Amino acid sequence: MRIIVDLATCQDHGQCAIAAPAVFQMDDEGRLVYEGDPDESYRFEVEEAADVCPVQAILIED
Repeated sequence: MRIIVDLATCQDHGQCAIAAPAVFQMDDEGRLVYEGDPDESYRFEVEEAADVCPVQAILIED
């Protein structure tokens, strides 16, 4: 599984960090940082994070 976040679209709402904190975090400046190639065991959480993103900036590739 590979995650791509369109950082030009992302507005740093942080909903993904709430849904999948092992994969998505907010840095000290409030900007999104994430693991681009997380373990497959996080798939459900990552899919939830993509679903809750208000601007749909998260893409999951297999």
